[in-house]
Amino acid sequence: MGENWRKAGWAGAAIGVIAAGAAAGVAVERITVGRGMRMKARLALDAAGDYGSLRGTQGTCRAEDGTELYYEVDEASGDGEDKRRLRRKPAPRATVVFCHGYCLGQDAWHFQRAALRGAVRAVYWDQRSHGRSARGLAQADGEPVTIELLGRDLKAVIDAAAPEGPLILVGHSMGGMTIMGFAEQFPDLVRDRVVGVALIGTSGGRLSEVTYGLPAVGMGAVRRLLPGVIKALGSQVELVEKGRRATADLFAGMIKLYSFGSRDVDPAVARFAERLIEATPIDVVAEFFPAFQVHDKTEALMRFADIPVTVIAGERDMITPAGHSAAIKEALPNAELVVLESAGHLMMLEQPETVTGLLSDLLARTGAVPAAAPANVGGHGRSTAGSTSTAQPGAGA
Repeated sequence: MGENWRKAGWAGAAIGVIAAGAAAGVAVERITVGRGMRMKARLALDAAGDYGSLRGTQGTCRAEDGTELYYEVDEASGDGEDKRRLRRKPAPRATVVFCHGYCLGQDAWHFQRAALRGAVRAVYWDQRSHGRSARGLAQADGEPVTIELLGRDLKAVIDAAAPEGPLILVGHSMGGMTIMGFAEQFPDLVRDRVVGVALIGTSGGRLSEVTYGLPAVGMGAVRRLLPGVIKALGSQVELVEKGRRATADLFAGMIKLYSFGSRDVDPAVARFAERLIEATPIDVVAEFFPAFQVHDKTEALMRFADIPVTVIAGERDMITPAGHSAAIKEALPNAELVVLESAGHLMMLEQPETVTGLLSDLLARTGAVPAAAPANVGGHGRSTAGSTSTAQPGAGA
C-alpha cells in the first residue's frame, strides 16, 4: 500500500499542479534539507503571512443546478455616507468582479484586494467546487463542467451581488475563460453594463496544444493519455490525496517552477500559492480538466470590441503561454497587451504591484471610477490602448 501511495502521490501532485498552473520539477534545496525542518518552515510561513486574510461582506447565491456560490463584497469608501446624505438614490457605482483561476480561489487576489480596498466597489467569488463555494451538484450527478456553465455561474453572482450599475470584469486563467463564456451567452448584458475587461494569463482556445514547457516530442501521446489518467485519479480520491500529502515537498517544488517565472519569489508568497492549490481535491481537478481541452471562445471575445480591454501575460508562463494573450490581442486589436518580463502563471502574486497598477489604469480608462490610483499601488510598465508593451523586470513585489 505504501508503494501505491507513493505512485499516487507523484501522479496526483503532477496532475494537480499542472491543472492549477504549476507542474514538474523539484528544487535542489528540498533534497538537502531534512523533511522535519521543511515541515516546520511551512508551518512558520503559514503563521507569519496574512495572505488570504482579507474578508468582505459575505453572500451566497444559487447556480442554475442549486449549487451554492460564495462571494464577498468590498464596498467603496463613503458609499454609506453618500446614501445618507442624498435624498434621492444615487447613481449605482461601478462594480469590479474578480474571477479566479483553476484550483485557486478568491483569495488569490489578495494583493489586488489590499491595494484597491475602499477605492472601488468589488466582488470576489469562489467558482463552483473551489474555495468556500459548494461542490457542483450537477457534477455529482455526472454532468460535465463546461465553460458555458461557469459563465452562467458568473451571471448568478452578478445578479445577486451587482444587479445594477456598470461592470468591470477581471479574470485570471480559468476566470478569464469564465468571462468569455458569460459574454457568449449574455451579449445584451455585456452591451448594456460591461464597461471594461481585464484578461490575465488566460486563453481564448487551443489549450490542447500547450506543452507545459516539456519537449514537443511525445506530447501527442501525453495528450491522448492525460484525460484518462486524470479521470482514473479522480475516482481514487482518498488514495491520491494521501499520496499527494506524502509528497508535499515535490508538490511545493512543482508549484514554484510552474507558477512563478522568477527564482527570487518571497517564500511566504510561494507557500501561499501552495496552500491555495493543495486545497483543491483531485476529483475537482478531474471534473474541470476536460473543459479546457475543448475551450474555444475566440468569437465571444468580439463582445468586448468596443470597450477598454487590458490583456496581461507572463513572459515565462508555461500554462497559458504569452502567445495565447497575443491571440486575444489579435482578436481585439484595440486591446492593450502587456507582457510581464520574468513572470509566470500566477503573475498577480509574483508581480502584484504591476498587475494592480495596470488594473488601476483600466479602471480609470472606463470612466466609471475615480482616475486617481490607490495610494498603495506602485509603479508599473505602461502601454497605450491598442499597443503592446513589456513591463520591466522587478516592477512587481
